[in-house]
Amino acid sequence: MPYLTGAMVASTDGLVIAHLLAKNAEPDGVAALTAAALGVGARLTEAVGHGGFRELLVNGEFGYVATYAAGVSSVLTLLATADANVGRLNLEARRACPRLAALIDGALQQRPRV
Repeated sequence: MPYLTGAMVASTDGLVIAHLLAKNAEPDGVAALTAAALGVGARLTEAVGHGGFRELLVNGEFGYVATYAAGVSSVLTLLATADANVGRLNLEARRACPRLAALIDGALQQRPRV
């Protein structure tokens, strides 16, 4: 997708799992802010009776930040240019999230407990 400028998978508590971000974006900071936004989004959807969190889209002056639930323990955050096709962005992210969830949630279930 030519309009993507970055991508990150993070845990729901704000830890970086994987990222491909521009040098001016601090991965740990983006992951922490994503976790905070996730918390607000989840509380908002619950407060208005719309169920669990699925996705959040922020439209800034220079582009989009889109965050999608990827299972119970992770989120996918995509950065895109201002002229991005948001419908396509949503479509591709919604396709990717179940695969990410299967990988990450499955790996967390298999790890040894300390």
